[in-house]
Amino acid sequence: MTGGQYFGKLRIRSCGLLLERGKMLFVELKSPISNEWIWMPPGGGVEFGESLEEALAREFLEETGLKINIQKRVHIQEVIEPPIHAIEFYYLVKKINGDIKLGADPEMLKQYQILRDIGFFSKEEIQHMNIQPDFLRTISWESFSG
Repeated sequence: MTGGQYFGKLRIRSCGLLLERGKMLFVELKSPISNEWIWMPPGGGVEFGESLEEALAREFLEETGLKINIQKRVHIQEVIEPPIHAIEFYYLVKKINGDIKLGADPEMLKQYQILRDIGFFSKEEIQHMNIQPDFLRTISWESFSG
């Protein structure tokens, strides 16, 4: 199973919600909880001494090739699915520059990469996809910018 390095310890994650023309950017990755392919907003773990915003900018660039401006925090959630325990902070972000390209997780060797695809999807499209976190299915995306 992937993600063994996250087992049995608290992980702080910072994730970005990039909305363009009514669609949100997601990356497809191998879930360390279910070992299934899921779609999530770009983001990842906060390193010691790094702010949530610094971690998000770094992770977003690594996973998507985009430099971003962080607008505001819009959601916090706790995930407890033993052996995983994470606290996730979600921020509304804006693209500064760059071209979207699927990146890689530098914590993983090439043969164990957990990122597989990237794309923008509408609220209607994600209703039929394996996405996380689930709150993105039900909350009004327009509320993020209001």
